[in-house]
Amino acid sequence: MKDAYAKAGVDIAAKNISNRLVGEVLNKTFRQEVVGGAGFFGGMYEFKGYKNPVLVSSTDSVGTKTKIAIALGRYDTVGIDIVNHCVNDIFTSGAAPIFFLDYIGIGKLVPEKVATIVEGLANACAEVGCVLIGGETAELADVYSGDDYDLAGFVVGAIEKDRIIDGSSIKSGDAVLGLPSNGLHTNGYSLARKILGDTRQALNKSYDELGGTVGKALLEPHICYYNQIKPLLGYIKGMAHITGGGLIDNVPRTLPDGLAVRFDSKKWDVPPIFSLIQRLGNVDRDEMYHVYNMGVGMVIICAPEDVKSITGQLPEIKIIGEVQKQSGEARIIID
Repeated sequence: MKDAYAKAGVDIAAKNISNRLVGEVLNKTFRQEVVGGAGFFGGMYEFKGYKNPVLVSSTDSVGTKTKIAIALGRYDTVGIDIVNHCVNDIFTSGAAPIFFLDYIGIGKLVPEKVATIVEGLANACAEVGCVLIGGETAELADVYSGDDYDLAGFVVGAIEKDRIIDGSSIKSGDAVLGLPSNGLHTNGYSLARKILGDTRQALNKSYDELGGTVGKALLEPHICYYNQIKPLLGYIKGMAHITGGGLIDNVPRTLPDGLAVRFDSKKWDVPPIFSLIQRLGNVDRDEMYHVYNMGVGMVIICAPEDVKSITGQLPEIKIIGEVQKQSGEARIIID
């Protein structure tokens, strides 16, 4: 039987077209350290420029934010999301991103759609000097139905061993600063979809407090903090990327035992999308702070005497809390 594989749900011709389009995008991010080019079985990178390097890696997915993108027919933002999420994760140690790989699992492979996703990946990588060195697109009609797809990413970075930021020098009295998020970033979309809906009609609904549609607010790309913070690493004792679990679960990951952080929630602005979710879903305040970043995308901890040096170069950063000795079980207190 001719074209049996295509009839079974895998179109090799479409795969080849997709690979060609994706290869053109990948090549735009390549640097001299890349050995060979796109299309080989493994991406090769000549590692140099470090005396005693430590490799730092992270992997994640966009999660059900893809459901919002699918409903609105948008393919240009989710690639940005996954790169920025992963880069932020490894950057909490001070590591610089070196190269990135992606995985797209999709029900029906449409080369132009895949190329648009990868274009977003490449643009985000270029912003931080990271090579998009390779990836995989798998057509899985028996797993993903209709326009469904999944997007995951994997980043590798490096840092000199004696410059690793691990939070070990944090002590009581240190200042806690926060950089703003622009919304959900890539976490909490299952709850948001349940409350706000994920049909095109629901996502095109406008609310005065949003100044636009629900879909626009939910598709705001995850902010990358690398370029903003990189010049200030010498002042920083610890960092926490505020993703799933919010301040409550993520900040303790950089704190030494016996320490806690008290936050003053009046010190930063909460984007209106969170207030809308809380109001329409009647969600408890504590749960909102456990599910969402609530307006804080990255937390920085530094000595009190270094606050002015940081805020002087980053006007958008705000003092939002203080490290204190732990009293009781709670390590995060949000007033």
